Amino acid sequence: MNAAVLQKSDSVVTMPGPCPVIITERLVLRPHKLSDAPAIAESLGDFKVSRMLSKVPQPYDRQDALDWIAPQTSGILPDWALAITTGDDTHIGVVAIELRRGEWHLGYWLNRFYWDRGYVTEAAGAALERFFRRMPNTAIRSGAFADNLASLNVQRKLGFRITDADQIFSMSRNRMVPHIETAMLPEDFRRLRRP
Repeated sequence: MNAAVLQKSDSVVTMPGPCPVIITERLVLRPHKLSDAPAIAESLGDFKVSRMLSKVPQPYDRQDALDWIAPQTSGILPDWALAITTGDDTHIGVVAIELRRGEWHLGYWLNRFYWDRGYVTEAAGAALERFFRRMPNTAIRSGAFADNLASLNVQRKLGFRITDADQIFSMSRNRMVPHIETAMLPEDFRRLRRP
């Protein structure tokens, strides 16, 4: 007679769950909707924005935005791609935490007309705080092109540290561009957030 042995295992959370809605002092971060496509196309059609992103082609149009939104809204991806919106639900950018090659990566962009107001730091900080509540022992990677000092400054404020430098291909620039790699452990983020 065979006996089955039941063992209690420690459950380990390996995915953060569905993309949440996060409300900050000035912003609402929410899952994307198909109706966000025109705003995304307008923002990423601006070369001053797209030149700082590796995977955004130029020109960028509404169909490109719809092609990106479709998998984001399908529920099949483990990623969080949060629309950064103002109080009137105006789509002004994206903050995303994506699973790439087994590691979690923070990425973001903002419509140029909303730069220099601290929105990306506020949005990324709120997304990371929620992510670390769900995935408390997970390191996050990020990075920025070497000529994107504003983005590197956002990452420094959030607790990221430079880990490497390399060159990666920029679709909008159509060439290899120097890139700074960064990483953050959850305790680095928590240490900066303590009152």
